[in-house]
Amino acid sequence: MAQHDTPARTTLPAALRADVDASLAAVDADLARRYPGDPGTRQPVHTVYVPADVLDAGTVRSWGDRALAAMDAHAPGPAAFAAALGLPAGPAAEEVHGRVRAKLAREPVEDLRVDFEDGYGMRPDAEEDAAAVRAARLLAEAAAEGSGPFCAGIRIKCLEAASRSRGVRTLDLFLTALLDAGGGLPEGLRVTLPKVAYPEQVAAMVRLCAGFEEAAGLPAGRIGFEIQVETTQAVLGADGRATVARMIDAARGRCTGLHYGTFDYSAACGVGPAQQSPDHPAADHAKAVMQVAAAGTGVRLSDGSVNVLPTGTTAEVHAAWRLHHALVRRALHRAYHQGWDMHPGHLPTRYAAVYGFYREGLAGNGRRLAAYLARTSGGAVLDEPATARALAGHLLRGLDCGALDAAEVERASGLDRARLEALSGRGPAG
Repeated sequence: MAQHDTPARTTLPAALRADVDASLAAVDADLARRYPGDPGTRQPVHTVYVPADVLDAGTVRSWGDRALAAMDAHAPGPAAFAAALGLPAGPAAEEVHGRVRAKLAREPVEDLRVDFEDGYGMRPDAEEDAAAVRAARLLAEAAAEGSGPFCAGIRIKCLEAASRSRGVRTLDLFLTALLDAGGGLPEGLRVTLPKVAYPEQVAAMVRLCAGFEEAAGLPAGRIGFEIQVETTQAVLGADGRATVARMIDAARGRCTGLHYGTFDYSAACGVGPAQQSPDHPAADHAKAVMQVAAAGTGVRLSDGSVNVLPTGTTAEVHAAWRLHHALVRRALHRAYHQGWDMHPGHLPTRYAAVYGFYREGLAGNGRRLAAYLARTSGGAVLDEPATARALAGHLLRGLDCGALDAAEVERASGLDRARLEALSGRGPAG
């Protein structure tokens, strides 16, 4: 028998290997349960919060129209828009400008949250009851017509004692009215739970969701929710543990996102009003803890909002645009792919920052991915499989939001969308 045909010899007893497998079975199951990985679905680049009393059927279109009007008034044309943001003019700026305007005309809002919390305040019960039913009706109609954002829902009041009953009732009324509207719960439904401080509050939200599902005859697990991290106790508990990780666990698979609350959290840390911003060190610490806690769990992250509004004179609008653009870019570099937008004037800079980020990386990321698949160095970078998945995911995010087109991604990487999804883990392997 030739030497290369000789069976490979091992030393470890088969019984020992089997015993190791058995001893780690519980760990294997726990890893699979707690860390299922990214859900592989489209994530919105932002969430727009609109107080429940101002929501109407034309809200989304109005935001897009107002954003376009702001561009026309304060930066008419690609060169003027680039200059307003402190960016160089040229073909790249023209491409981004055109895509931003097309996005604002086609899909100005990707994720809409009807606010019953701070942006709405305390109202008479009858008024909030009517607003909850009305919000459900408007969102259901938009979903049925295909005119609404691909994600939409509500932010209820928190589960602290003073507002718990009101928050639970609003959630019940809203979900019930959605079902009464016909068509079931919309696919992109989002519910945001604010001011969470203890895992027990998350566990209570799980009980409410499960109870509604059972009473309404819905599949178990149909209703998920986002946790808003805006208390210091949500990041670091009195026991010295990272509470946000315990909250994800307490959600029992229902937590879909962690949203950072810029101003409540900053104020709780004693940060002065002028320094309350998503780039404050206190904010960076909180978001770093959130990021590590959520890694691998399938829970998405969202940065908070900016309270400097692009209003007033052209100089004031440009200053607010530059600030917002820089903060969005900063968040993207830190792997926060989503954030809050509180004013229509923030939409041009949201999309300009997002589109610029993905377009600047198109050629290099495509080249690196092609080199990885060809098993070549592709230059100065030798990528690992985890980075190849990230590269594919990065290109998919650019496709999802409209920053990139399928044809140019395929030219850069040699991969169509189906192969990118398979490589990123979104689609079937093959």
